[in-house]
Amino acid sequence: MNPDITRERQNATFDVEKLTHILNGGPEKTKRRREIESMVFSDPDFKEEDPNFLSRSERYDQAVKKSAQMILKLREYGIADPEEIYYYKNMVNGNQPEAMGLHFVMFLPTLYSQCDPQQSRKWIPLAESFQAVGTYAQTEMGHGTHLRGLETTATYDPATQEFVLNSPTVSSIKWWPGGLGKTSNHAIVLAQLYTQGNFHGLHAFIVPIRDMDTHVTLPGIVVGDIGPKFGFSEVDNGFLKLENVRIPRDNMLMKYAKVEPDGTYLKPPSAKLTYGTMVFIRSMIVGESARALSKSCTIAIRYSSVRHQSEIRPGEPEPQILDYQTQQYKLFPLLAMAYAFTFVGQYMSQTYHRITGDINQGDFSELPELHALSAGLKAFTTWATNSAIEVCRMSCGGHGYSRSSALPDIYVNFTPTCTYEGENTVMMLQTARFLVKSYRQAKAGQQLSGIVSYLNEPKHQRVQPQAVAARPTVVDLNDLASLVEVYKQRAATLVDLAAKSIQQELQLRKSQEDAWNNSAVDLVRATDAHCHYVVVKLFTDKLGEVGDTAIHSVMSTLALLYALNGIKNNSGDFLQAGLLNVPQVLQVSVRVKELLSQLRPNAVALVDAFDHHDKKLNSVLGRYDGNVYENLFEWARRSPLNSTEVHESFHKYLKPLRSKL
Repeated sequence: MNPDITRERQNATFDVEKLTHILNGGPEKTKRRREIESMVFSDPDFKEEDPNFLSRSERYDQAVKKSAQMILKLREYGIADPEEIYYYKNMVNGNQPEAMGLHFVMFLPTLYSQCDPQQSRKWIPLAESFQAVGTYAQTEMGHGTHLRGLETTATYDPATQEFVLNSPTVSSIKWWPGGLGKTSNHAIVLAQLYTQGNFHGLHAFIVPIRDMDTHVTLPGIVVGDIGPKFGFSEVDNGFLKLENVRIPRDNMLMKYAKVEPDGTYLKPPSAKLTYGTMVFIRSMIVGESARALSKSCTIAIRYSSVRHQSEIRPGEPEPQILDYQTQQYKLFPLLAMAYAFTFVGQYMSQTYHRITGDINQGDFSELPELHALSAGLKAFTTWATNSAIEVCRMSCGGHGYSRSSALPDIYVNFTPTCTYEGENTVMMLQTARFLVKSYRQAKAGQQLSGIVSYLNEPKHQRVQPQAVAARPTVVDLNDLASLVEVYKQRAATLVDLAAKSIQQELQLRKSQEDAWNNSAVDLVRATDAHCHYVVVKLFTDKLGEVGDTAIHSVMSTLALLYALNGIKNNSGDFLQAGLLNVPQVLQVSVRVKELLSQLRPNAVALVDAFDHHDKKLNSVLGRYDGNVYENLFEWARRSPLNSTEVHESFHKYLKPLRSKL
């Protein structure tokens, strides 16, 4: 064990294990997660080559092998609880995506939620036994988030009782679905439905794409891999071109909308019923943000505690780089953010399960808010995490650039979350639509409930940007409740400004659509402020559940740092709204630096509490024992380039070069 990291752990002021339980949702959850982790670690079938030293084809091969083994092992161990399956897969996959991920995350859930009873009896056994291996083909080369723009067509032919599917243009080729390139033999294809000469919009169809025995591509199907990407080398993201592909009528998912044998269309009872899967995935991504960020902070903070560099005082030993205020200033606010996002992830998961229960009882009242919250927080947390991972990498200096640090892998495999399941700017604008609608309801005298109820408060309806002096500001910068209030008022102010911007555009005789587009920057800022308020509020609420005084103390410091750092980075908003004055903003900067010093003794203990096992982190720099240099040398020697003493290029090019000069 590295003596520096041992000393760091001895300096901690709280019980790390107790904090781990809070992060996991209780001691039983921690215990069960560790049991599952040890199952994976002790399993010789999961001993694998470091993917960094493999080709793309080898990485895909290794990932499919792991997927197949996981399916067998989960059955063998009887692990059926979704959360436990998630732990298990997380451990097996480490920082890499799962080859067959879309079969589990999109194909099966869509069958469960959108098959009618007859279809369920046919398709679910096929999918659960992996006779049918599936993906979800929605995105096209020319359209992603804008679903109404998708061009794939499904035209009903009553003479044969079949749908005829086509990709009528180059831009209509399905593009990006994971598992489509080589793995899947079925796809749920989203296509625009035409029947009896009428257009009925987007519907889902089960389309066989490869023979279930030979895996050979079926007639009319053009399918393959889209080529190397920024990351996700394990996954065969694919393309799919449909050329007059005929499927039986009952391959259209018909739990809600139906097409009768004669071609009559019966529309679904509620347009909102298809929201479910989408909201669930977005809620999951908030949790993913917390996990990716907590891993990155663990690596950067542990490494910063064992790396010595330069000198603070001439002639004295080189300090740990974690002793430099600039390093703390980079990393500790991100550590606070990782804790904040962990608690937001827990809240989203609990809220989703609670509201799903209501929906099953036929109560849709909270769905619009959940939809808006999941869209906004998905964008807010992924954007922030995406930038933060890169800060963690750069804070590790040159070694952070090595794949051995794991930070490049964490980054390239996390960054697509900013795009998939809803492009982030579009997500922010979806939430803004809900905020503006709520704002107008409040203006009209309606009582709002839920997290937007602050738009009802009278002072917020009158908020005008005004001279700071006109407003006595009574904000206690050390009181979280006071800071939650300030964030709430900032959100109310920015929603108010965005709504007024739309009003002004409309007064200039602009159409609703142009008024919206010309106010879009303000609308995104309003959503950002709303989400920021929600995160600060949920972090503060979480403190109320913590009984242990030592943990409460260190978590309060983290929550204060998160809140004050947010004010420091957005001080213009708070000044403009007259919520803080200039001396207070200067005080915020001073206070942030004090909080960095307060957190310094607990920094390593706070990342230890995330309890990321070395095998899951797969980072030479983030090792629990801190023995970085020995292991970095050992890792480098395993590089395939070192397998020969003299590389063949020497004989092919360099030696002949000499004789030509």
